[in-house]
Order: sequence, then C-alpha cells, then structure tokens
Amino acid sequence: MTTFDERAIVHAFSDDALGEHDAVGLAAAIRRGEVSAAEAARDAGKRVRSVEARLGAVQAHVDIPARAAGTGGVFAGVPTFVKDNTDYRGLPTGHGSAAFRPRAARRHAPFTRQFLSSGVTVLGKTRLPEFGFSPTTEYEGAEPVRNPWHTGYSAGGSSGGSAALVAAGAVPIAHANDGGGSIRIPAACCGLVGLKPTRGRVVANAQSRQLPLDLVCDGIVSRSVRDAAAFLAAAEAYRRSPKLPPLGRVEGPSEQRLRIGFLLDSPNGVRSDTTTRAAVTQTVTALERLGHTVEPVELAVDPSFTDDFLTYWGMLSFLIGVTGRTVGADFDRRRMDSLSRGLREEYLRHWRRTPGVLRRLKRTREAYAASFRGLDLVLSPVLAHTTPPIGHLSPAVPYPTLIERILAYVAFTPVDNVVGTPSISVPTASATEDGLPVGVMFSGRPGGERKLLEVAFELEADRPFRRIQDL
Repeated sequence: MTTFDERAIVHAFSDDALGEHDAVGLAAAIRRGEVSAAEAARDAGKRVRSVEARLGAVQAHVDIPARAAGTGGVFAGVPTFVKDNTDYRGLPTGHGSAAFRPRAARRHAPFTRQFLSSGVTVLGKTRLPEFGFSPTTEYEGAEPVRNPWHTGYSAGGSSGGSAALVAAGAVPIAHANDGGGSIRIPAACCGLVGLKPTRGRVVANAQSRQLPLDLVCDGIVSRSVRDAAAFLAAAEAYRRSPKLPPLGRVEGPSEQRLRIGFLLDSPNGVRSDTTTRAAVTQTVTALERLGHTVEPVELAVDPSFTDDFLTYWGMLSFLIGVTGRTVGADFDRRRMDSLSRGLREEYLRHWRRTPGVLRRLKRTREAYAASFRGLDLVLSPVLAHTTPPIGHLSPAVPYPTLIERILAYVAFTPVDNVVGTPSISVPTASATEDGLPVGVMFSGRPGGERKLLEVAFELEADRPFRRIQDL
C-alpha cells in the first residue's frame, strides 16, 4: 500500500477569476460582471498549465482570444475541455491511439454543437485510453493520466483526462462520455459527479448510430450536482428527445420519499471490497435517516452477460481495426495497444456467437425492468474495488491478466449502457487509507434522470462532498 503523502495531491484552486466556483456559480459571476469570460479563460489556462506536468490530462490546447469567449447559455463563458474522441473543428481527434496520425476535424461533432450551445468556452481536448476501451487512462508508450487526489493512482477511464482536470480545479466541468462506465468510473475515482443520461437524452454520435447496440452516451463530469442538472437542462433546450419525458431544470431535492433497492455485489457475482461495501452501507444509513425506504434487491441479468459484453466489446475493437483508415490514412492496427489487440483476438475466436450475443444483450432490458418493479432507484457500488494504483490496469500488462483484472473491477456499470438507463456516480464521505475518494452509483428507469438528480442533491446537502483543496 502506498503511504498517504500530501505532496502527492495536485490542485490548482487559487484566488483568481475561477475561485472555488462550480460552473453554475462561475457563469453567474460572469453575468453579474464580477469577472469576464476572457478572465475566466485566461485563469483556467494558467491553472491547467500549473497542474499538467503532474497530471498529464491534456491532449491539445486552444488559444482563446477574448472575443472567442462563450456568450449566451447557462454556462456562458465557463472554460472547459472536450474529450479527444469527439470532433472539435480545427483540432485533431486522436482517440488516445498511437495507431494513426490524427487529422484536424473539419467540423464539430453533433454533441460538440450541443455542448457549445450551453455557452462554454473550449480550451482544448483531454486524453483518454485507446478508443475508450480501458477503465484507466494509461498507455503502453506514454505517461498516464494521474489522479489529482494522489498521483500514484489511476484517474479512471475512459474520461480520465476530463475527470483529472475538473477534480484538480483547473476547469469547473469537462466533457465525458460513457460506453461501459466511462463517465461514472473516473467520477468515482476522482470524487466527482458523473451522470450517464438515458440513451437518446443527448444527441447520438454518428459512429454509435451505425452499431447494432448503441452503448455510448455523452455528458460531463462536475464537482457539483447542480452542474450536472444544468448541463442536462441546457442539452434539452438545444434538442429535446420526443421519446423521453421532458426533464427541465432540476434545482434541488424533492419532498417525495423513494423506495430504493441496494446491492453490494455485482449481478455477475463479483464481490466488492470492504471499503466499497462500507460506502454503500453508509449511504443506505443516510437515505433511511432522510426518510427513504431502502431494501436489498437482486438485479436479474443473464448469467452470460459478462461474456456477452466482452464479445461485443471485442467486436468494437475488431471493427475499428477494419475501418481504421476512416480516422487516419496511415492507420495500422498492429500499432493498437495490447488491450485493443487482445479484445480483437478474443472476438475473432468467438465471432460466430455474435447473433446470440446481440439477442441476449438486447433482452437484458426486460430482466432489468423486472428488477425495478416497486422501486424508484437502485443503489450500488460504481466499481467492485477502490481506485487502483498506476500500472495495475496498464495495457502493458499481458492481456489474459489485464482482462481478468478489468472484469473484477468494472462489474456494475455496463448494464446501464446495454439497457440504456440513466445512472449517476456521486462522491461519499468515505475515503481509502490513502485519501482517495469512493463513489456510489444510483441507477433509474429510462427517462428517470430527475429522481437521480434529486436524490444526489439531497445527499450533497446532507453531507457536502469532500474537497481536494481542504486536504
């Protein structure tokens, strides 16, 4: 075990234009004229530079002139970053891969346009593991993204670069997306709020729409619940899904008391560790004290769910290897990292199972819905064990060992991606012996983001989230 050492903490909070504001607070200060959007962008740039050498979170920077600062929208003038698997016009999109030379995007991705409609000022792009496949942002031939709470540990993945910058106070919010936990995992690792919306709540990216099962949703990571709520309201103002109930702006807890199921171990049999279990049980105690009814629940998923998800995951790597020249003319799948190659080879051994895999994964929705009968939400761990040290999940680890470690870690989040249900990771008062955050996860019914946000608001008010700048 690494001994806790405050020198391993990295943060950029200071008495500048950003102060200790979240995104809603900073936008309000800009509207009141207390600071300007240009000052916020300038000071965020300084903050990023002050932590980047120790965190390694940034893929590309943008020089922002004062006239380019965001105007209009709930986050008008708030500096932020876009994850480097999403096109931002004029910047290369590298997908975290060394298999090709990225080229500058000619136009914004659909989600980028939706995000920009909130008024944010984009300062650059954040790093992710290759094609977002890993739950940690580490590489075979480059420095990892490090956790600002303790730089010897993972910042999570795949939105690890975004989470590291937000947790360190470099920017109030940053873009993230989630195909198997990639918003919620780094949020849990870095002590942030990370909400994966219902499938269809925000605009889908072009690649996802072409797949037989769309796993990926875009969103943000933030330090406050109200930022997560404000983002969803802004996204809905830009484009409301006709297939989902309207959400509007959620601004605090509800007086309605909920019936909440909870589980400590994953539906596929992975047992969570002691610290993680304690975080869940402490949250159960808090919810009961607040008047909610909380009871144990079992989530019904097919016994083959883990193997089926792994096969589908491998299919995605296989398809990238086949179609890689669409992202880079010099794409060479032999330069993909060992996790990507291992997933591809796994799929090639089992590709004949694909029709059955797709059929069973799509059927998960029915079993999952049945588990929710009589319940409003389900509480669980985000991850089966606490944040691992750098190297534990590195793609340099031989694939058989690495995939075993990943499956023993990422045992809760993928179900919501397959079913398309909303899910939120929120920080708890718990911490590891090394001072690292421990998150818990609430999952809801399709379109049920309001209940997720309301209970998260209530927990945040009951016991404010730990702050890195107070350590």
